[in-house]
Parts: sequence; structure tokens; C-alpha cells
Amino acid sequence: MAGESPPDKKMLKIKQRLTPYILLIPFLLIMGLIFAGGLIQGAVQSLGWLPAFGMDKLTLAHYRQALTDPGFLSSLRYTLYIALTSSVLSVVLGVFVAFLVHKTGSGNKISFTLFRVPIIIPHIVVIIMIFHIFFQTGIFSRLAFSMGLISNPNDFPLLIYDRGGAGILLVYLYKQIPFVALMVFSISRNLDKKYFQIAENLGATPFQIMIRITLPLLAPTILSAFLITFAFGFGAFEVPYLLSSPARHTLPVLAFLDYRSPVLSDRPAAMAINVIISALSLLLIWLYVRVMGLLTKRGMDSQV
Repeated sequence: MAGESPPDKKMLKIKQRLTPYILLIPFLLIMGLIFAGGLIQGAVQSLGWLPAFGMDKLTLAHYRQALTDPGFLSSLRYTLYIALTSSVLSVVLGVFVAFLVHKTGSGNKISFTLFRVPIIIPHIVVIIMIFHIFFQTGIFSRLAFSMGLISNPNDFPLLIYDRGGAGILLVYLYKQIPFVALMVFSISRNLDKKYFQIAENLGATPFQIMIRITLPLLAPTILSAFLITFAFGFGAFEVPYLLSSPARHTLPVLAFLDYRSPVLSDRPAAMAINVIISALSLLLIWLYVRVMGLLTKRGMDSQV
């Protein structure tokens, strides 16, 4: 307003900038208390503090038991395998799809809709879909039988409840490839075209432009997508619980089974596993913030 002095205008801008954060404070407090309360309770129980069940001594024995238990170490390797495989494949295929859509110039509303549909479908729906398509009595098995490729359903490859986690990976890839593609495509379509024009004028091939210009510019987005999908694959429960082999469990499933054990002394061990999962997830968040900060600083330095 014309009658406002410069300090008044400055205060108004500060107020407008802070208003959204102030409005979020009640929500953040409630969610923070719920998260912190649950984490603190789990951490205390993981130390063996369950007075209602006669456990009133703090101990690290449950952590030592978990970290030295062959079953825990096997579950940790299996969880890392599922998370790493699904995230790497999702990033590679998602980036390829994003580049393909960008190159063909088909980045319209239809493309965005095709990206979003798999993302918004609940995981339980995708699980049922994968089950009916890839199970040994599913659609593909019946098609192979009708075409004479197999003599009975048991000849069809075991993709659900298998030790390799193929069914779990199929669900993750169906959900995560469009997620990565949407992230990468949204950024790639807004990149400054002058970099590509200069490279073309200097005789760079499309492959050289992709390797030396496009991928470095998209590196923070690709890294974000990788860490997000890895963290989800590492901490997810429902997909491996419903589709994994009874002989192999991811860490969240192992913690759930231990918590449901009728032996009450197993509950602190289950909470110890949950705390370890939470600690590794927080480590991923720290790593993400650290790497993103380094990439941002590197980008700023390169522009100076």
C-alpha cells in the first residue's frame, strides 16, 4: 500500500512468508508427538522394559541377540537385496521411460495420466493383480497351458512365494517405475535448452549429450528417486508379508512375526529389530540430505 513505510512492507513480507509454517505447527506437533512417542516406546521396550510382563531391567541383550542371530542376518541380506534390486531397476527403467517420452515429444496429459495411474493404485490392489496374473494358476499359466507350452500348472515358473522375491519385485517395479519416470520427466522438460543447443553446435552426438549434460543435470533428481524407492523397499511390510516365501522374511516381516509370538520374551527382540530399521531409515535420510547438499553446492560452484 502507498502509505506503508519500508519497514512495514518488510514485516508484511516476513509475515506472509511465515504464515504457512505457522499454520502447520499444530499438525507438525501432533504428528511429531505420535512419531516420537512411538519411537521412544519402542526403544524402551527394545531394552527389555516391559513392567506389565515382569520385565523391569534395562539391557542391550536383545540387540546383541538380533545382531548375532543368523535368522536376523539372513533377513537383513534379503531385505537389502529386495530394496537394492527394486530401486536400481526402477531408476534405470524409469529414467529410460522418461527419456523416451521426452525424446518422442509425447509429454502431454495422456503421458502424465499413464504415469500417475500406477502410482495412485493401492499396493494391495497391485498385489492381487500380480497374484492373479503370475501365480501358477494365474492368467499367464493358463495361457501357457492352453498353448501347449506346459503340461500342468506346476510347470509354470514359480514367481509368487519364491525365494528370489520375484512377486515382490514385480509389485515394486509396477509402482516405482512410473514414480521415477514422472519425477525425471517433470524436471527434464524444464531444463534450459541452451545447453543442448550449444552441445549440438559443437558437434556432440545425442549419446554424448545424454551422458555429459542431461544425466549430470538430472543427477539430484535421480538420486532422490533412488533413495526414496530404496527406503520404501527396505521398510515396507505388506508386500513382502503377502508375497514372500515362507522360508525367507524381510526385516519388517520378521519383527512382526516376533511381536506376534506367544512367547512374551520375544517382544523386546521384535522392538530391537524395529529400532534398527528406524535407525537405518534415519541414516538414509541423513545420507540423502548430505549428498543433496553436496550436489547443490557443486552446482552453485560450477555456476560461479
